[in-house]
Amino acid sequence: MAHLFNRNILLGVSGGIAAYKSAELVRELQERGAQVRVIMTRGAQEFITPLTLQALSGHPVHTELLDERAELGMGHIELARWADLLLIAPATADLVARLSTGRADDLLSTVALATAAPVMLAPAMNQQMWKDQATAANISTLAERGVHIVGPAAGLQACGDVGPGRMEAPSAIVDAAGNLFATGELAGKRIVITAGPTREALDPVRYISNNSSGKMGYALAQAAVDAGAITTLVSGPVNLPAPRHTRVMDVHSAEEMLEQCLSLLPECDIFIACAAVADYRPAATEDHKIKKGPEAVTLQLVRTPDIVATVAAQAQKPFTVGFAAETNDVLAYARDKMQRKGLDMIVANDVADQSIGFNSDENAVTVLWPEGQQVLQRANKSTIARQILHLVAQHYR
Repeated sequence: MAHLFNRNILLGVSGGIAAYKSAELVRELQERGAQVRVIMTRGAQEFITPLTLQALSGHPVHTELLDERAELGMGHIELARWADLLLIAPATADLVARLSTGRADDLLSTVALATAAPVMLAPAMNQQMWKDQATAANISTLAERGVHIVGPAAGLQACGDVGPGRMEAPSAIVDAAGNLFATGELAGKRIVITAGPTREALDPVRYISNNSSGKMGYALAQAAVDAGAITTLVSGPVNLPAPRHTRVMDVHSAEEMLEQCLSLLPECDIFIACAAVADYRPAATEDHKIKKGPEAVTLQLVRTPDIVATVAAQAQKPFTVGFAAETNDVLAYARDKMQRKGLDMIVANDVADQSIGFNSDENAVTVLWPEGQQVLQRANKSTIARQILHLVAQHYR
């Protein structure tokens, strides 16, 4: 049974009789570990009330594109970025037609255009509507664009007809959603990922560190597991739950992180250095707390080891991916770092933008490799992580 732990599922409900099944769908998604938010079209609200889905999901239901309260909170762009998956169930013939032509005339269709996350549809309509050439062409168009289609099932319909067009059972839809994240692109590969900050001690109670939350590295670890990799996470101090099916090795300093990484290299195919390692540490660490003294204190710092460069310099080096967090000339600095340190790939992000990167749930990056680069548009870190791992799988040799 595929899990959905820590996944953000945005459920779209359109106006068909099968909308009543969305209540069960919300519950099953949650039971698999997903966080669920709901968008309802006006037609859907004729079959089931927003209050029902609000009570089940634990979040307000989103219904209108131009809603002042929603835009002040989680508006349509925020919803689009929040989602790891946009799941539309039921997807009526009308909604399928509007999505196939790129319409954006209500909240659900607008979010479908605005999200970088995968989109999955569970069609539900009369059997003759499903068989119609126009519907078939619309479904084919969406499938060619990468939209995932689940069902429909066949059987007795509410109108009395018998045939294909029933919305697939909620359990089958949830299975399909879970399997979507289990890509298998890196099945059996051994991946080591570093995450979070390091802490360089001044004394027993003080240290030098940075603002890294570890969210990007932890998202990469989950994406690696979903891709079928045997995943080890070497983590600095963070306040995050360990990704499921991941071996986590906790460290504090850059020296400890390097030592742990080097010990793992004999069984490492891919190394991703996502941690924000301190560039300098105190030249000396005091055994006891430093007492308050003069108005000004001079602190002598020395360089910490360059973990990713050390890994890339090994005789039997793994496929090595670095990160470059920059505030200016981002791509130039990143490409120089990749070449100078002998990396196979580097992920560049602009940390001058306070709305992404450090401590944010979202990111926007450019992935570079010797022969090219690809921009990954702003999305939640889980989506960015999956896209990065997809590129790693493509370029890994």
